[in-house]
Amino acid sequence: MEQLFSALYVIETLTKEVLRQRVQMENSIEKFQIKVITARLKELALQPNPLSTPEYIDLLTEGESPEPEEKAPLRAIDLAKKIRQEKREEERTTKGIKPTATPLQKRVSELKQFTQQLQNVHPNVLAKHLHKTMLFQNRDVIVLNKPYGVSVKDHGGGTCITAVLPILAKMMDLKVDSELQPCLGLEKEVTGTLLLARNQEAVDNIVYLHRHNQIQRKYWAITVGVPVPSEGVIDIPLIEREIAGTQHHFKMGLSPMFRLNETGEGVSRIRAHRQAESAVTKYRVLDSRAGCSLVELEPLTGLKHQIRVHLACALGCPILGDHKYSSWTKLAPQKLPENVLGKLGLEKSKTRNLTLHLHARQMVLPGTTSQPEIRVSCPMPKYFTKALQRLNLIFPDEKEPN
Repeated sequence: MEQLFSALYVIETLTKEVLRQRVQMENSIEKFQIKVITARLKELALQPNPLSTPEYIDLLTEGESPEPEEKAPLRAIDLAKKIRQEKREEERTTKGIKPTATPLQKRVSELKQFTQQLQNVHPNVLAKHLHKTMLFQNRDVIVLNKPYGVSVKDHGGGTCITAVLPILAKMMDLKVDSELQPCLGLEKEVTGTLLLARNQEAVDNIVYLHRHNQIQRKYWAITVGVPVPSEGVIDIPLIEREIAGTQHHFKMGLSPMFRLNETGEGVSRIRAHRQAESAVTKYRVLDSRAGCSLVELEPLTGLKHQIRVHLACALGCPILGDHKYSSWTKLAPQKLPENVLGKLGLEKSKTRNLTLHLHARQMVLPGTTSQPEIRVSCPMPKYFTKALQRLNLIFPDEKEPN
């Protein structure tokens, strides 16, 4: 009997010890879990908006008992695995190992880096590049192939073309008294034909020809949307307007001279705004597919952002990569339809890196008694032709783009 009681006592003692050790183990796991969660919360707190992070909310509710219909709470071991995975991804990023990207994403990244390099490039290097890619020259004018992202005039944002023209003149062995001057300049984001005058007489002649619409300039643009009708003339004055709100800024906008009657039938002329300027643009759709178009444009006037505003605001077809005029009320990355994103192989978060697809394709200067007509065509940049290929847009009467 004493042996039986002794055995029962031993069993009871062992049971209590097992229960005590189990409680200690559960407390240790809980402490470890709290420690891991606290560390993770500190990491999330360093992010710009930690309160909006879904993981932050999950961690805050980690200790709460889940409802029967919800999934089980995150275990400490699962959270530890997740943290280890994130650390491995950070190490890969630190070592320069980047996730795989589509060819177009790689091209966009390369173009962005190339633009930054050009803006900070040494003047001699930029001048050499312009000299190498020169399209035409005679005794009066020079036509350059302007690269993307380089300003024609100095706006305080890196090397500009005007600043390297003296170096370019030396490379071309021009006379000492010759001074290259840009005429009919292009915007920073526009590529293509850039006209330079070699002397003051040529400058005066170009100004005269431009004032009387005798210089023909044709641009090619990829638009999001198909212009209707497919060919026409946009004759709507432009005016610079102030856009109020959280992102205060200025934009060129339409200042129409006509408006619809109250009955909706016919139009009536209204008084023009005194600050509005005349703006006329001829356009023609060369090809359209998948909700995008290749459009040829010929501006008959030369106002700031004229082509971009006429396409976006008058025709409702903004240029691909035009983040400024794709939305009137705010400054934000351009929103593209899902089918266009799929064709381009882009994610919504990557559209902010999309470049403006506007290219000065051709320039024609009239001939004189002593000189023949000057007709210069400029090859398109690679990112432009790649986008055309992905959108299945083809050139009219051309098998391959130049």
